Amino acid sequence: MFNIGPLEFHQPIALAPMEDVSDIAFRQICKERGADIVYTEFTNCEALSRYVQRSLDKIRITEKERPIAIQLYGSNGESLEKAAAITETYSPDLIDINCGCWVKKVAGRGDGAGLLRDLDRFEMVVQSVMKGTKLPVTVKTRLGWDDDTIVIEDVARMLVDNGVEALTVHCRTRCQGYTGDADWSWLPKIKSVAPDLP
Repeated sequence: MFNIGPLEFHQPIALAPMEDVSDIAFRQICKERGADIVYTEFTNCEALSRYVQRSLDKIRITEKERPIAIQLYGSNGESLEKAAAITETYSPDLIDINCGCWVKKVAGRGDGAGLLRDLDRFEMVVQSVMKGTKLPVTVKTRLGWDDDTIVIEDVARMLVDNGVEALTVHCRTRCQGYTGDADWSWLPKIKSVAPDLP
């Protein structure tokens, strides 16, 4: 049993945020089929902060989907804070920050998994989102940029220090993308440095 803000879960089945997949219709089908929590596609904070309609459409949700998280990504503090405030008006149950997307056009500009190369910037991203909302904030990330820069324990400590409610870890590095084996041995190590972080 664990909590994310006011939400209580016991071995939940979660629908991951997937670009061009987890749209509103797909999320509703997954809820009907037993998903305990669903996530929107990740949404660019720059576009959201400029009220780009395509991005606003991504964060539209329905009551049938609850509990639901809206996932944001970006690395500009001002845009993230504004995007979080806009997101809050759509009344999700929580806001998740994508700090794990490995694709070049995202990570290469310092967003998503690119934040794993600059933990000060990573922390600024978290703080900016939290400034923009009163909703629970969670983070999704990877172990590190590559095998030589595994920083997940430092990330977990930083998230606890900043009041993040939960952490989702893709147990691969950015350089692995979706290849190779996930290294699950990191999960107990993360729990040892952040025992109360779901």
